[in-house]
Amino acid sequence: MHTPKNKKALFILNPTAGVQPVNFIVSKELHRLKNELTCLKSLTAADSKTLIKNNLDNHNVFVAAGGDGTVHTVASKLVGSEKILGVLPLGSGNGFAKEFGFKLNLRSLLNDIKKAESIDIDVIEINDKLCLNVAGIGLDSFVADSFSKLKLRGFLPYVWLTLKTFLQLRPFHVTIKCGGEEIFSDKLFVLTVANTRQFGNYAFIAPAARPNDGIIDLVLIKPFPKILGPLFIIRLFTKRINKSKYVRLIKTDKEIVIQTDETRFHIDGEPFEISGKAVVKIKREVLKVLKTKGYRFVGNASK
Repeated sequence: MHTPKNKKALFILNPTAGVQPVNFIVSKELHRLKNELTCLKSLTAADSKTLIKNNLDNHNVFVAAGGDGTVHTVASKLVGSEKILGVLPLGSGNGFAKEFGFKLNLRSLLNDIKKAESIDIDVIEINDKLCLNVAGIGLDSFVADSFSKLKLRGFLPYVWLTLKTFLQLRPFHVTIKCGGEEIFSDKLFVLTVANTRQFGNYAFIAPAARPNDGIIDLVLIKPFPKILGPLFIIRLFTKRINKSKYVRLIKTDKEIVIQTDETRFHIDGEPFEISGKAVVKIKREVLKVLKTKGYRFVGNASK
């Protein structure tokens, strides 16, 4: 495929993402580099979508400067187009950015933008909602719901909230159908739908997931003695979560239907309420992601 003409990239900055001192410094640096890029601040998801819509024909690369929620918002307007998604990670987890080698290094990012090489990746749809990274129900969705109401941001508040939620965790019942056939009906602590490998901060919930293989990875964590929590954490960060007898992994390219009384889902780390069934589908290679020096997977790169 052809390389897009070099134009200044459009940075969509979420001024409330991550730790504010870092955000302030980045904002100043973006202003200093105004001759090499275009930067617009967005206070809400609706603002971001409007900014992208109004500038879609003026730029080839759109950079989400924020966390996974900001990436999700920007990507949702680029799916199915020839425009390229870039990321300047400013969030608490930055799962998507870490998977694709994006770092908090503006000069390196601008060099990647000048090359304008891209990777075509899949996206997951859950009831017509886009999922780039991971989605699910259980511990992570309960944490996402509580974290969205917390004024503090950053890694440590997230860890504290996760521990608190884990100690209060109760199993929920879920029924899963794949290709119209029931494959699971029981109680779980966690159900994760994965397009990539990690929640964020290198917590690998689906170590074998790949963003361009046309496959949905399901991770089912059954109720386990909470005294084993530290062991699960070790396995999560060492890509060995699948070694536990309490974990079941399912890989499929078929439509999945999830039914549960639990309504607190999350999609790419953002809380989302789903009542009734959740229908999960995979869409092959519909989003272009900027290729970075740190990208580690084998994929299609356009030049």
